[in-house]
Parts: sequence; structure tokens; C-alpha cells
Amino acid sequence: VRRPWHGQLESPPSQDVPRWDARNPLCPGARRAGGQVNPPYEGTFVFPNDFPALQPDAPEPDASDHPLFRAAPARGVCKVMCFHPRSDLTLPLMSLAEIRAVVDKWAELEEELGATYPWVQIFENKGAMMGCSNPHPHCQATLLPSSQIWASSFLPNEARLEDRTQREYRRQHGVPMLLEYAEQEARRKERLVVEDAHWLVVVPYWATWPFQTLLLPRRHVCRLQELRQDERDSLASVMQKLLIKYDNLFEVSFPYSMGWHGAPTGPHLEEDCGHWQLHAHYYPPLLRSATVRKFMVGYEMLAQAQRDLTPEQAAERLRSLPEVHYKQRDK
Repeated sequence: VRRPWHGQLESPPSQDVPRWDARNPLCPGARRAGGQVNPPYEGTFVFPNDFPALQPDAPEPDASDHPLFRAAPARGVCKVMCFHPRSDLTLPLMSLAEIRAVVDKWAELEEELGATYPWVQIFENKGAMMGCSNPHPHCQATLLPSSQIWASSFLPNEARLEDRTQREYRRQHGVPMLLEYAEQEARRKERLVVEDAHWLVVVPYWATWPFQTLLLPRRHVCRLQELRQDERDSLASVMQKLLIKYDNLFEVSFPYSMGWHGAPTGPHLEEDCGHWQLHAHYYPPLLRSATVRKFMVGYEMLAQAQRDLTPEQAAERLRSLPEVHYKQRDK
């Protein structure tokens, strides 16, 4: 971190994003690439991704003539979810009621898509630095372009790894791994960033990104749709506090990629998935300022990730930041 920096400098995100722009295909009433016109929505808005990475009718690949060259069809659907009709708002600047509406829609989509597909990946890419091609607040779910949701016919690599490690931990220790981890972090408080009666946010012990965080429920919960009403209210509040702290760190709209991981769905709904614990990962790239990012290259790509900050240092910096957004302090 102390090394003199003469490398690439990022451009901070624009502060002059208009509330509405007819040229922005995610805005209410705007025309999208395929010619569809968005309704004049006033809350969340979900639609099929116009450029989906997954298709429900993907063809079967040709048979392989060698075990090193095997393929299988990757089928699914991709949706986009706009958080809010205004393009100049991000989650930390939305009201708690508006964030709660996002949480409810996430849970609804996971339940709907999870009735068919084994894995529903809800994720948000915030900021151009993280590949977000549009400033409008949104996500995807095996399908999300700022929030997207992708539902797939298979368990992706990360999901398989988490399933295996959590299953093995419960077999050895008799308790869900992340439930016990949350209890330990709540007691130790060294890496704690935000907490309340239902949730806690920590910089995980194994963090590789400088200000990476993990959002965990205190109760044993396997999937988003299982959250109680009070837990959803609490989640909206904790998310808002965390994201305000992120923005306050370098007084910039903080870029990140985040995503929810919960127990597999579809055919797995009938299985014992008690080893799973619902959680969300936040991976922000900024390291030293709004213009200097963490690069995962060289040794990180070929050997193992290096830590620029200890998890305890990162947690202390985030924990000490105010919970009033820097844009709203004067107000």
C-alpha cells in the first residue's frame, strides 16, 4: 500500500447522472435495444435480459471423442431488475422502504425461478469499473445487469465449491459452517463492520479484495424467500448502512460486484440442504483511493491472492465511517 504508484488511474464516476434520460434503455418509458418500450414504472421493474447469456432451449453439443473435451448444454434464463425509476439513485441513497421492496423482489424472483432451475444467481455490478454498462440502478439474476438474475440448469463452480465445503463442515462438526462463523465473528468483533439483531457484516477472515465484506443472517436460513418480515426490514437497514460506509470511504459512488448465495433450488428443494447458510458477498475493487484499484494479476492469477490490508484493518476503517451519506451531510 505504501509503494509509490505510477500505474493506471481510474476516472471517478460522474456525479451528473440525470434522473431520466430517453436514451437510457432502463428508464421508464424508454425504448430498449429490441424495440420494447418500458412501462412508466414507479418501483422495481423486472424484464427479460435483451442480451441473455443463457437460453432455455440451448442445443445439445456434439458428442466428444475424448474425455478431455467434454461439453454439456447450459440452459437457463436471464432477467434484469431495475431498483428504482430514477437513474441518479443508487441503493445507499434510496429510502429503507425502497430497499425493502428490492429485497422482496429478490426473494420473489428466487422462489419463482427456483421452482424450476437448480441455481438462481442474483447479482449486482455497480460502477463502470465493475463492467456495469448502464448507470441506472439495477441488478441481474441469472439475470441481472446492475441487478441481474440468472437461473441455470446446473450448479456453477462457486456454488459447487460452497455446497461441498459447507456439507463437509456440518458432517465433521454437526453445525452449519457459516452459522457458526457468524457467531464467532459476532463474539470476537475484530472484523465486524455493521450488525443488528438479525444480520451482521464482516470483512471475512479469508478476504482477498481490500474491502471485501460478507453479509450473514444470525438465524439459520437457507434461502432468501425464507426470510421473515422483520428480517427483511433489518436487511434493508443493514445493506443501507454498509453501502453508505462504502461510499463514504473515498467519497465516491463505490463500485463493487455483489451476489447472493443460498441453498440450491429446483430438484434440490426436496433434499436436505441444512448445511447451507444464506449469505451475500461484496467484492469492491478500490484499494487506496477513488482512482487506485486493486489488480488481480501476476502472482494473484498464477499462484495465490495477496492481501494489501489485513481483514482487521479493513474492518476498522469501514466500521469507523459515519452512517450518514457524504452527499447528505449538509442536509
